[in-house]
Amino acid sequence: MKPLLLLVDLQNDYLAAAGLEPAAPEVVRAAARLLEGARARGIRVAHARTSIDPDADDRMPHWKANGRWICVRGTPGEEPPPVLAARPGEEVVTKRYFSAFGSQRLEPLLASAATDTLLVAGVHLHGCVRATVLDAYERGLTVWIAEDAVGSDDPLHAAVTRRYLEARAARFASVEALLHRLEGEGRRPETVVLPGARIGEREVAAEAVDGPIHRSPRDGASLFAVPSAGGRVVREAVERATLAGSGWRKLSAEERRSVLGRWADRLEAEAEDFSRSLAVDVGKPRSEGEEEVRRSAQLLRSAPTAAGEPWTRGGPDSRWRRVPVGVVAAVTPWNNPVAIPLGKIGPALSLGNAVVWKPAPAASRIALAVLALGSEAGLPAGLVNVVCGDARTAASLLAEEGVGAVSLSGSSLAGWAAQEACARRRIPLQAELGGNNAAIVWHGADLPRAARAIARGAFSFAGQRCTANRRAIVADPLFEPFLEALQEATAALRWGDPLDPTTEVGPLIAAEARERIAATLDRARADAERLFAPHAGSRPPHPEGFYHPPAIVVGARRDSEIVQEETFGPVLVLQRARDFEEALALGDGVRQGLVGALFAGQDSLAARFLEAARAGVLKRDRATAGTDVSAPFGGWKSSGIGPPERGPGDLEFYTRVQTFYGEGAPRSG
Repeated sequence: MKPLLLLVDLQNDYLAAAGLEPAAPEVVRAAARLLEGARARGIRVAHARTSIDPDADDRMPHWKANGRWICVRGTPGEEPPPVLAARPGEEVVTKRYFSAFGSQRLEPLLASAATDTLLVAGVHLHGCVRATVLDAYERGLTVWIAEDAVGSDDPLHAAVTRRYLEARAARFASVEALLHRLEGEGRRPETVVLPGARIGEREVAAEAVDGPIHRSPRDGASLFAVPSAGGRVVREAVERATLAGSGWRKLSAEERRSVLGRWADRLEAEAEDFSRSLAVDVGKPRSEGEEEVRRSAQLLRSAPTAAGEPWTRGGPDSRWRRVPVGVVAAVTPWNNPVAIPLGKIGPALSLGNAVVWKPAPAASRIALAVLALGSEAGLPAGLVNVVCGDARTAASLLAEEGVGAVSLSGSSLAGWAAQEACARRRIPLQAELGGNNAAIVWHGADLPRAARAIARGAFSFAGQRCTANRRAIVADPLFEPFLEALQEATAALRWGDPLDPTTEVGPLIAAEARERIAATLDRARADAERLFAPHAGSRPPHPEGFYHPPAIVVGARRDSEIVQEETFGPVLVLQRARDFEEALALGDGVRQGLVGALFAGQDSLAARFLEAARAGVLKRDRATAGTDVSAPFGGWKSSGIGPPERGPGDLEFYTRVQTFYGEGAPRSG
């Protein structure tokens, strides 16, 4: 392989685009990591940049029509961030239009080094990156795109682009996976290779094992290699689920619930062992792991059934009923690897469906163990199948014709990809996509109690939950007393090894996550008033683990990255508010809308909060973290798509209404 790294349009003007996903600082950080790794390995680097001559006015016609002036030669906007600046010996090729091949200097550069492989990072994926990749494909080059080092201000278009390119012209992989590939690092001989899928009673070998192995967050130990189930394996899993589901739906609701109840019993019996697995595989503290498994058992037992008679009277000559959607694709994250999946699988099965489950790579081993208990409990072979893999496996699953609905919990970008895939096939999508949750602390609140609740909600499990407290908005006169109480409450939390039963704040899921949090906090220092880390003087229990101490960021600007972006780590941002209306505006001033909380003494404030807050879950005198298994759970705005999980949303999502007209209409009760 003779690779060249091409950075496309990583320029300040493009990076300033509103709505860029991932956020510009994260794209830059990932691209800089790739650039650093390429340089360290002696790989040639080229920088493709748009450059507009202000005198010749050689802007693209649609820019002229819109009066748009960006990337003008000699301006700061034309330049990249300093960390991505070209070094001597690295070629800078300029262009006017989309593709980097529009420069006459790129092809001679590639030819001079006999380049056969192009590594690409940049913006925008749906525009200039796409055009460059298609031109590279036309010239016979192998193309790899760094999926975490490309961004777009049109993320739905970017999701379409990724599917289109991956089926034709390019492969996508993370920066870390690409660096491993460039280094030729293989799997360690002692590392366990998981099966690619569990279909019925069979474990199917991996079709491919790409990228780095999964390491334990607690001590960095090698655990397993995560396989990729490709299209053939995914198709077989859906076919087996379809076959098993045809018999399952004919069972009575009581028979289906009996199987789910036995599954719940086995989970509870194994709660202690599962808590160890959760601590080792995903870094969840033991006490939280046991609680998650017991909550999972509750979710199975509380799964709904279609109430009443099969047919309900409509008009004089019509009846209607609810029928299962068929095969449900469940795409689930690593942070609650038992409860989130069973919160989807339980109602899907109870209402007569079958399931194909694609867990996050880090949760693959736990998923296989959970399914094994289900088989012991009497799940029919093939009714629930696990397919392991990355985003490509998920894309294959969502594209399968036999899938009738998709339930997903994941990132905003995963939501865009699922939305595109489901829209293309016109099937229902239910998605929970994270939260940037705020708690308002106002007059009349018990400040020490509020501080303890918010500290635990922000920092337990290192803040790696969608409902975690990300922000606290505090009345100006209460700000300093609350900050003092919060620092005390945070310092009292036990930061340490997740296998220690007393630990409350454990490690982050991976080294990359720890580095991301550290980089985010470094950037936050530029505009924050203060930053506190009460555990900063403590040493992590395992130097090779992925630990980062809880951090409190004070007084960041409301439009800053640390306020606007979900950190998904042990970070809490404190904001001041002069009056309650400003507090409400700050709480709602982000694109997500999952959970909001209020600590206040006046019922009138609570009433105003309930009236104004734009979030799917609201709380009073409680942290944003944690929910009841019997209550609906779902986000507003960018936090959710489709009906909420649990409650009435389950019946709405996992069944479809069918109406019958005519002679001999089935009788209703």
